[in-house]
Amino acid sequence: MGQYLPIFAMLVLAIVFAVVSRVVSKLMAPNRPSAAKSAPYECGIVPTDEPTDRFPVKFFLVAMIFIVFDVEVMFLFPFSIIFRELGGFGIAAIVIFTAAVFESFVFLIGNGALDWGPIKRLRASEIVSPSRTSTSTIRRVGLEGRPRSEAA
Repeated sequence: MGQYLPIFAMLVLAIVFAVVSRVVSKLMAPNRPSAAKSAPYECGIVPTDEPTDRFPVKFFLVAMIFIVFDVEVMFLFPFSIIFRELGGFGIAAIVIFTAAVFESFVFLIGNGALDWGPIKRLRASEIVSPSRTSTSTIRRVGLEGRPRSEAA
């Protein structure tokens, strides 16, 4: 029973810390409720418009990157502990796993999951042909019979 004493002591300390933190927080925290703070939104900011119905695809791509790396760490940490005991089979298995993770990462990058800011604008501008100009794509309507100005 003495071998469980440190675990029991740590459990008691955790419970005492949680209770003391809760009590001190209730005693010292200012309590000023308002309509903005009770709104179903974060940070007490009053929402100006309704939230959109759908998330952009980029949100899901970033979430996929997060999940891929979480799963990778979940598998690589135990492997790093016992890799000497696994031998060649373990090395082959981890190489296959790492290749699959790398392939999914390349897929996400290829779909633009990490394109932010100026890089995103550069990639979007590559889609439009350089031969297209405002004079070749904009049709001026209603100019027949009008005198042409130098600016147009």
